[in-house]
Amino acid sequence: MIRLPAAPALPQLPPALLLLLTAAIWGSSYSVVKTALAWYPVAGVIAIRFLLTALLLAPYWLRLPSAQRRQTLAVAAPTSLGLLAIFFAETAGVAHTSAGNAAFLISLCLLLTPPVEWAWFGRRPAARLWLAAGISLLGTWLLTDVAAGGLNGGDALMLLAALLRAFQGCLTTRLLRGKAVDHLGLTAAQGLLVGGGALAVLAFTGGVPALPSAGAFWVALGYLTLACTLFAFWAMNRALAQSDPTRVALLLGSEPLWGALFAVLWLGEPLGPSGWLGGVMIAGAALWTSVPRDRGADRANGAAREAASLAG
Repeated sequence: MIRLPAAPALPQLPPALLLLLTAAIWGSSYSVVKTALAWYPVAGVIAIRFLLTALLLAPYWLRLPSAQRRQTLAVAAPTSLGLLAIFFAETAGVAHTSAGNAAFLISLCLLLTPPVEWAWFGRRPAARLWLAAGISLLGTWLLTDVAAGGLNGGDALMLLAALLRAFQGCLTTRLLRGKAVDHLGLTAAQGLLVGGGALAVLAFTGGVPALPSAGAFWVALGYLTLACTLFAFWAMNRALAQSDPTRVALLLGSEPLWGALFAVLWLGEPLGPSGWLGGVMIAGAALWTSVPRDRGADRANGAAREAASLAG
């Protein structure tokens, strides 16, 4: 057994609640990303966001035992490649399509994850998860305005990001099971690798421009770093080690609802009756999947998964 260093005081919340909170944070990120992109290119925003995350977590990473760091890097290397591809597709997609289209198209991960999980793990998802995925997708259609027009370049990038998300969830789950990987340490390693990769892309595609001096840019980057990256990725990695990819995708699929609420309350954008109906459908489906049918069995399985994730 590898002894882990004491982690910073982070909320010990159930995986389902962590994922819903992550979805709320990521739902608010669309407008924040658009703000940052007004001042700096796509690769630069990704690089700063993830390198700042790695810098903040560096003291914790250095306290991990060397064996722990090696096992964490073995997971971080392949998953960081996937994350880099996802964030390039998502960030560029948000820059070239509406927030509503982006939210709808990324939620197609709901329908893509069950077949990917079935093909990869050989385990057919439960029937109620398929039903919840369909309800969430219909709710997203009502919530957004994607039906009003066709796909543009940004829409295509969001479709690609949705497919990559489905594979990424399965890959991370497969690599985390049975390994002594520290979830916060994994976030630190992924931050360094993804940020370094984005910086390399920026350097080889026109050079690194001067950093903006606008306060709005750094406020946006601070939020993207602390909330949308550092906390959200720690929460997602922890949940992926204790749950299945389809349930994770469904809970994160409530992003469009939170994005709409953020737009209404913060930006003052209107949301009609069909939009609110769609949001309720998404939130209801997500909450439904978080309630186990057999609470005793769910507690036992959760304990077993937690033990497996910490065993060395």
